[in-house]
Amino acid sequence: MSETGTPSTRATPVPGHGLLRDRVVVVTAAAGAGIGGATARRCLEEGARVMISDAHERRLGRSLTELADEFGEDLVAAAPCDVTSEDDVRRLFAAAAERFGRIDVAVNNAGLGGTADLVEMADEQWSRVLDVTLNGTMRCTRAALRIMRGQGHGVIVNNASVIGWRAQRGQSHYAAAKAGVMALTRCAALEAAEYGVRINAVAPSLAMHPHLVKVTSEDLLTELTRREAYGRYAEPWEVANVIVFLATDYSSYMTGEVVAVSSQHP
Repeated sequence: MSETGTPSTRATPVPGHGLLRDRVVVVTAAAGAGIGGATARRCLEEGARVMISDAHERRLGRSLTELADEFGEDLVAAAPCDVTSEDDVRRLFAAAAERFGRIDVAVNNAGLGGTADLVEMADEQWSRVLDVTLNGTMRCTRAALRIMRGQGHGVIVNNASVIGWRAQRGQSHYAAAKAGVMALTRCAALEAAEYGVRINAVAPSLAMHPHLVKVTSEDLLTELTRREAYGRYAEPWEVANVIVFLATDYSSYMTGEVVAVSSQHP
């Protein structure tokens, strides 16, 4: 509580409690300071062994070095992956399974946004966002399922967005992709249940990271922040905390669900 007696809106990181001890986690788009990077770190803090991937190889190398220095070279590995490439996706999941012996959790975080009114949008803009955000999630889900089916267990967590439910001007391509991720999550979860695999998704409203600043105007970010009940954006690790929950046995009865990580009001 603050001195005025109102709830504090400031976020305080939560320490690890070994919730993913000895689990093997693959996280896509995990380089840098966004949700993927925060998720990789939180999983390591919870005792997991983690394979990180990203399409940006130089940034991926820096992230690997930082995490290995902090958590140990035995606990973290990296493999470049462009999720629009089926060959890259196959190599990523094969590398993780070879390095760590299995894959317990796959976090499909890769996505691409942007702002453009539909009437001015080129086919290439539409297709690129859909290929990274929706098709990429499908490719990674499929690759993870092929491994997890043989194991008889596993968890997949997809990164959707509240924009899959809520309309926002200039976001028709991104909203369509994220709504597709939600539908993919629900349908794939029904298929995966017989293999002992759970598939859920998170739907953040506004989590601040450097890439978002590059593709979103300052006026829009101000407006989106104003809509949040706490009057601030989420820290990436706050979204990662919910991803960790979905990855653990604390959510053992949940599958096909999309969990909003939001304080946004209409």
